[in-house]
Amino acid sequence: MTQKSRVVVFDLDDTLYKEQDYLRSAYREIAARIESQYGLEGIYDQMLKWWQEGENVFQRLVSYCPQFTVNDLLAIYRSHVPAIRLDEETKCLLDRLHSYAVLGLITDGRSLTQRHKIDALGLSAYMDENDILISGETGFEKPSDESFRHFMERYPSRTYYYIGDNPAKDFIAPNRFGWTTVCLLDDGRNIHPQDFSLSQQMLPQHRISQFSEIENIII
Repeated sequence: MTQKSRVVVFDLDDTLYKEQDYLRSAYREIAARIESQYGLEGIYDQMLKWWQEGENVFQRLVSYCPQFTVNDLLAIYRSHVPAIRLDEETKCLLDRLHSYAVLGLITDGRSLTQRHKIDALGLSAYMDENDILISGETGFEKPSDESFRHFMERYPSRTYYYIGDNPAKDFIAPNRFGWTTVCLLDDGRNIHPQDFSLSQQMLPQHRISQFSEIENIII
C-alpha cells in the first residue's frame, strides 16, 4: 500500500461540528428529565431563551426545580449521549481526505464527553484510535506541543495540517512545528468568539469560510 504523504489533524468542537448543536442536545435531555419529574412544559425553550440572553442557565433552572443542583445539571450535560451528526459537506470532505491522507483529532475536554461526541459523529470510521487525542485522556491541553509531536513521531517525514477554530490556543504549537494551519471562520454559530488580534505566531496561515475549502489548501 502506498504511504499517505499527508497528515490532516482536526480540532473537534466548532470545527467538525457546531458546539451549539451539542448544547441544544444537552438542554433537550435536561428539559425532558425535569418535565417528566415535575410535570412541566416548555423548559427547553426557556433554557434556550436564558442562554441567548446571557443568563446562567443552570442557576436559573434550580430556582424552578430545587430537587436538582447545578452539579446535577452539569453531570447530565457532560455525560448525555448527544444527538449530533456530521453535516453533509463535512462528511463528504472526510470521505475524500480519508482516501489519500492520514486523519487525526486533537481536542480538549473530558474523556466521556468527547468520546460521546466522537461516537455520535462516527469519526472512528476516518481515524485510527491511536490518532484520536483527548486532553482528558492524554493530560495535555492545547497549546501544549505534546499532541502535535505524537503525529510527527508516528508519521515522520510527512506534510502536516491542523484545522481548528480558536486562535487563542489552536495554532501556536503547529505553527512552531512548521505545519500548515487553517482556521474555519465563525459563521455566527460558534460558542466562543474568535480573536485575531493576537501575535503572528498564534494566527492561522489560512482562514476559510466553508469546510470544503480545506481541500484546496491540502491538494
